Amino acid sequence: MTKTIYTAAVDLGATSGRVILGAWSQNRLTLTEAHRFPNAYRELGTHTYWELGTFWNEVQTGLRKAAALLPRGAKLAAVGVDTWGCDHVLLNDAGRLVFPPHAYRDSRTQAGLRALATNGADRIYAATGIPNVFYNTSLQLAETVAHCPAVTDLATRCLFLADYFNYLLSGRMANELTVASTSQLLDVHSPGEWSRAALSHFRIPAEWFTAPVRAGTKLGRVRNFPELAGVQVIACPGHDTACAYDAMPAAEDGNDLFLSSGTWSLVGFESATPVLGAEAEKARIANERTGDGGFRPLTNVVGLFLLEQIMKDFSQRPQSDREWAALINAAEKQPAPAGLLDTTDAAFTSPASMKAAIDAQLKKRKLPVPKNLAGYTRLICASIGCGHALVLSAFERMTGRKFRRILMVGGGSKNRLLCQATADAAGIPVVSFNLEGTAVGNIARQLIALKAVKDLKTFRRLLSAHLQQKTYVPR
Repeated sequence: MTKTIYTAAVDLGATSGRVILGAWSQNRLTLTEAHRFPNAYRELGTHTYWELGTFWNEVQTGLRKAAALLPRGAKLAAVGVDTWGCDHVLLNDAGRLVFPPHAYRDSRTQAGLRALATNGADRIYAATGIPNVFYNTSLQLAETVAHCPAVTDLATRCLFLADYFNYLLSGRMANELTVASTSQLLDVHSPGEWSRAALSHFRIPAEWFTAPVRAGTKLGRVRNFPELAGVQVIACPGHDTACAYDAMPAAEDGNDLFLSSGTWSLVGFESATPVLGAEAEKARIANERTGDGGFRPLTNVVGLFLLEQIMKDFSQRPQSDREWAALINAAEKQPAPAGLLDTTDAAFTSPASMKAAIDAQLKKRKLPVPKNLAGYTRLICASIGCGHALVLSAFERMTGRKFRRILMVGGGSKNRLLCQATADAAGIPVVSFNLEGTAVGNIARQLIALKAVKDLKTFRRLLSAHLQQKTYVPR
């Protein structure tokens, strides 16, 4: 009888978290959601913070539930953690927090953002391959050091959130490469070294970081957790987008564009080399890393955050899959928008009312305001789809590539209105996968580290044989 290998993926997103149990048997992966919980940053005074104690309690609950789902006599082989990028903790040698963990939407980086834009952005982009964006770890840490200088006497390590939960599980402090590459502090010209130029510019102590480890590194056994005694902690791609990309069954010719659609739409592709230069910087191309150490040139397009936030302005917010389907059906029956939103508008970053922000832009441009939630849904999906298409065109212009398909995973892949809008705007097919992308990519790296699968190419081939997918052809 073929042995089944069980692993757990801890997948923490900015709006929700979950723990997924994976069962690998006969070259097929079966997923079971063990635990899901809501996630949100909290305002305290004029700043925003993450409640790490709540996170950790939910992670522990989820892992216990995952262990309880195992068949009699079976054991978890490994666990891996992925989170969103950029956010981090500062610790002392004993592993204690020495500074409150801010959330990336905190406005504290705005002054640094403006300062870098006027002095040094080109040089930092050339060194790191990461554009000047408000959520960058570089800007966050620079603000911390500038306004709380005593922190340099207290902190000895900086871990990204995925690294921190790996540390809580295994007891080992290690920076993982993919999530480190989101920081604007990694040297884009090296296999995985920190940029001395960037660290110096932002006045961040170099000793806070160690050389990043590659995805698949075994960090040690779970400690202080009797239900998971002996379980291996594996550094999967710490950045959830890197996990989502790993899960995509891409064609080997490299002509697929990847789209991970959630709160943000992350559009990019895999490459052996970064995409640099003035045009790339202007297009805000981020040269993040893959689990194998290559590059994932991508850019962030505002995504379903627009739809998620506008729901707060309507009493008839969908509460179930059936109600969501009804909303999409109603939106499809709406007339095509007279004009689309400029989704790059800074007013959409974190407004008190998304509806008011959208209405203000439309009125300024003398465009009609939707009459109901279905109308806003149609407008938002069409605008996001256009944003996806603009990124496609920019990548083709900068690289000389010709992409043949867009592979789409994440929450947006279940929204047929968004999928069709993307295909129509891009002029190429969109292949939507019924795939828990981040969890699958997380588990894939665990299986490769456990030698249950040879490599990522093999995993993708085996996975694609069993995937449900739908192709949206441009109209």
